[in-house]
Amino acid sequence: MKENIKKVRLSKLETYILYFFIYSFLGWCFETLYAVYELGHFTKRGFLFGPMCPIYGYGALILLIFLRRYKKNSLKLFCISAIVLSAFEYLVSFGLEGLFKSHWWDYTNEFFNLNGRISILFTFVWGIAAILFINHIHPFVKKHLNKHLFKKIHVSMQSNIVKILFCICVIDTISSCIIHTKFPI
Repeated sequence: MKENIKKVRLSKLETYILYFFIYSFLGWCFETLYAVYELGHFTKRGFLFGPMCPIYGYGALILLIFLRRYKKNSLKLFCISAIVLSAFEYLVSFGLEGLFKSHWWDYTNEFFNLNGRISILFTFVWGIAAILFINHIHPFVKKHLNKHLFKKIHVSMQSNIVKILFCICVIDTISSCIIHTKFPI
């Protein structure tokens, strides 16, 4: 006789997808506030039309999956994260330009930049951000997700939320690709 085993938590993949959405949204908020500070007015940030900057979501996943093991060694975490996240930023910039003939950021006027895609200042920022993220931001988010989402909402509803967010993101990505191909920035 088969036992009916109920799922009590999101799968690891579903949890990572949820983290991707959370950190993509927080990245969009950060970018938007930074732009308001720099430009003095609201401006749309990021590739997608919705309030998400996927590069931050992917960066968070890189940190969580591959670099979290360096949590106890801040110097190693800083150095490896600065290099890995800058390489990732360079590749994404190169890819976006190749696909859409547009620049979403330009560090040409920054000191010690590489083809305007990355700069030493932001390499340093990514290293510091990784330490803050691994030691403070992610533990805070994880604690509140555990307290408010994972314990109060049934796992099937959580799973449905992740699936709905995923579908919205796919539709937004396809729409954004079509529009950016026809009307580059």
